[in-house]
Amino acid sequence: MTVDQSAPSAAAPAGRAGADVPPSPPPHRRRRAAGRGGVDDRRGLLSSADHQRPAVRRVLTPLQLVMFLIVFALSVLPLLWLAKSAISPTQEILREPFRLWPSDPQWANFASAWSELGVGRYLWNTVVLTGGSVFFQMLVATTLGFGIAVLRPRYSKAVYGAVLSTLLLPPTVLLIGLYLTILDVPLVGVNLQSTVWSVWLPAGVHGFSVLLCVRFFEGIPRELFEAAQIDGAGPWAIFRRIVLPMSKPILTVVGLLGVMASWKDFLWPLIAIPDSGAQPISVALARIAPFVQENMLFAALFIAALPPVLLFIVFQKHIVAGAGFSGLKG
Repeated sequence: MTVDQSAPSAAAPAGRAGADVPPSPPPHRRRRAAGRGGVDDRRGLLSSADHQRPAVRRVLTPLQLVMFLIVFALSVLPLLWLAKSAISPTQEILREPFRLWPSDPQWANFASAWSELGVGRYLWNTVVLTGGSVFFQMLVATTLGFGIAVLRPRYSKAVYGAVLSTLLLPPTVLLIGLYLTILDVPLVGVNLQSTVWSVWLPAGVHGFSVLLCVRFFEGIPRELFEAAQIDGAGPWAIFRRIVLPMSKPILTVVGLLGVMASWKDFLWPLIAIPDSGAQPISVALARIAPFVQENMLFAALFIAALPPVLLFIVFQKHIVAGAGFSGLKG
């Protein structure tokens, strides 16, 4: 029986065996260096030793509190002010806009806005447009990302570069060309204006969603694809049985980002859907704003803002996790 001479002998003296390899730190020091979540916090601006210094903590703790208050004020206070204004009398909104609580809360404003302003119908239009936009966005992002990251044809880098180049173009630059396209679709000759297709199809081409899917699909071990090919699986079977089941985190992120982007979109639905009965709530409220009272308008705005806010609160962990899986930061 032969013995691998390159491996150190188990009976070698401790001093000689560890002469070339520095001793590992004790377990409690390794845990302290790893920090929370198994990540070495020494890679940050402040190390774990810096956090233990009283002078650093005296400065860092108030600074963190101030930053938290600033973020809270910029993100939550506008929504709270909108909710307060939705139940306030119109004259009180104009006279005392920064009053903490209305003198006579009018909770019926929400029901009146729902029925009199047609918020329910416009919300349904928004749900239809958002659902179709997210479907086509995920369809294009997953199939194109699969082709670029997994199939890798010879022209994949050129296609990937062309998709990423769209991220450098402001959306307003594309409006004229996109508008002329939906008026007369090439090779088909169909006018898509005032139809849901005029919003669904342009929403499918989203470069950032393709980027997320490509980065995630590249992280899947290629050994799985090679083993599936040996078993006789084709590209469609690999995509359906391996890639999609393993991509639930990034699909959740793409879907949520698509919902939020489509829900708040204003300019393109205003151009593509001039029919007032088919417009989403973002366009409809801007159209009827000059003709309604302020408290009714604020009630309608609060109802319109509530679904995406609740959706983000419920799925915020998935967004953070998916962004981490994709390898993107910021």
